[in-house]
Amino acid sequence: MDNPKSLQAMQKFAETYAQRTNTFFCSDLSVTSIVIEGLARHKDQYGAPLCPCRHYDDKAIEVSIAYWNCPCVPMRERKECHCMLFLTPDNEFSGSAQEINLDYLIDQIQK
Repeated sequence: MDNPKSLQAMQKFAETYAQRTNTFFCSDLSVTSIVIEGLARHKDQYGAPLCPCRHYDDKAIEVSIAYWNCPCVPMRERKECHCMLFLTPDNEFSGSAQEINLDYLIDQIQK
């Protein structure tokens, strides 16, 4: 990760949003780390945390539309997270964590 400050900002965003919405990270925290890294990269490259788990023909246009900027509209409206970053407690992949250690994130990225 080129910018550890962006990674930390997205870590704090994800933790705060999970706590505020009563959602949880995936039981496999490596999934969570990949998504947070993708959000940080998009924030650095495009100025917004565009959902990293989808294909876009033009990411800059998608950022300007803001539909898939995290938290995306499906997450905000229905608590549906395609990335598995924010999972409702009844989701079979939901863990119990709403926090993720920054050192763990960095370690996962370096693997």
